[in-house]
Amino acid sequence: NSAYALCLFPPTFVWADEVVYAQLGEKVFLKSPSSYNATAHYIYWFFGKQEPSRIQLGWRNIMGGVGKTDDESWKTKITLSENSLIIDGIEEKHFGTYICELKSGGEKEAFTYELFQVNVKMNMGSPSLLLPGESLSLDCSVKASYRMTKIHWLNPSGESIGSNQKAIIKTATSKDNGQWTCVVRDNQKEYQAKISVTVLDLDPASSLFQYSSKSSHLTIPCSIPLHISWDQIKAKGLKEVNWQFFPKLPSGGNSDGPQQLFSLYLDQVPLTWKANRTRGLSTEPDLQKGKLSLVRKQGREGDRGDYVCSFKFPKVTLNKTVHLEVLQIISSPGTNLISGQQVNLTCSLGHPLPSDLQVKWLPPEGSSQLSLQSDPHPVHLSIPEIWTEDSGNWECSLWQGGRKLTSDVITLKIEPKLSVWMLVIICSAAVIVILLLIVVFFLYRRRQRRMRHLRHRLCQCKRYVHTISWTDEMVPDIYLQSHSCLH
Repeated sequence: NSAYALCLFPPTFVWADEVVYAQLGEKVFLKSPSSYNATAHYIYWFFGKQEPSRIQLGWRNIMGGVGKTDDESWKTKITLSENSLIIDGIEEKHFGTYICELKSGGEKEAFTYELFQVNVKMNMGSPSLLLPGESLSLDCSVKASYRMTKIHWLNPSGESIGSNQKAIIKTATSKDNGQWTCVVRDNQKEYQAKISVTVLDLDPASSLFQYSSKSSHLTIPCSIPLHISWDQIKAKGLKEVNWQFFPKLPSGGNSDGPQQLFSLYLDQVPLTWKANRTRGLSTEPDLQKGKLSLVRKQGREGDRGDYVCSFKFPKVTLNKTVHLEVLQIISSPGTNLISGQQVNLTCSLGHPLPSDLQVKWLPPEGSSQLSLQSDPHPVHLSIPEIWTEDSGNWECSLWQGGRKLTSDVITLKIEPKLSVWMLVIICSAAVIVILLLIVVFFLYRRRQRRMRHLRHRLCQCKRYVHTISWTDEMVPDIYLQSHSCLH
């Protein structure tokens, strides 16, 4: 008996010298063969494999002359550069076989290009706008049945999803928002086709931690992407949009119940905020552009806590939580000081700083504490003796790596210290003033007594004159008495 073995090998296709992949609407470059010499070769470009369906698209001679087809469906689409055929805004009918012929003297050389279409789409079950939790379905296909292509996907973060996987079905999350890439690998060549997936997310670019102070502007961010309209969001069944605040308690925890700050009137045109308990905050004016941030000129110590921006839909609620920290400088024993006095300055968020944050102090210009320019700076700054040149604004800024988060300013007023001689002079002056007042007082009292005694004597003299009987012999004596009394 004889045994026979039949080995089957996949056929090897050599239909094209070069394979190119593209999506509808792209600009495609078909590069001339490496042997092409613009000063020695006439070059002709054709579309189609055989006559009579083959179309001559254009030519270029050794003198730089260029000619193009009169076919309007091609004429406005193609450009012949020195080393390429360029097809701009490729359409369905432009996929197929291209032939490049080089002629020099009596020699002719032909090269074949195959242009294949890559289709990338979201399946019918996936709407244009997705909410977290909805189904995301992507499909990537190539119209090149005889090519041994491999396909896989890259998510918006650039991570590979699956191996040789043309279709993806998954539950959408905010991380799925962005450009998805279908990678087509053909031997050593690779082509990437992109598709945009929109999953509604509330301002993912901004930090979840925000910092402010009594000396800094306060912004609590929340927004929707510019390319998403309010009509699209309402079409998903939007029920409510609001801002809530969970204050941070002195113990460090958050309060149990939220404070309602703002809510959005969805049935009004244009959209309008309803203010509840605003805490001095105001909303940004560009609501129609998707900006929902809260702002105030300055932060306050009582602003510490969590601010929640919420979008409520029938089956899901989207929340953006912003943790607000307020930087504060505290001076002990106060801000009105005397030269030579000890002062302690503390710059903090009301709790120990995380390891990735640090503070930097900036004393007033001319201060005796300029040595603080060395890093790192302490949170608690103790100055044994402070002087008048230290008066002015002390700034403490909060940093994360090389990024300044916020800063606070405190103003110290420092009076000069009184010396012993100044005290002696002041006391001496006070004693002199007191003595002068005493002398003036005694002189005044003495004058009052003399005036009362003079009036008393005058009254006695008058009474004496009225009681005497006058005789001629007594006139001179009485006259003299009365005269002396009156004087």
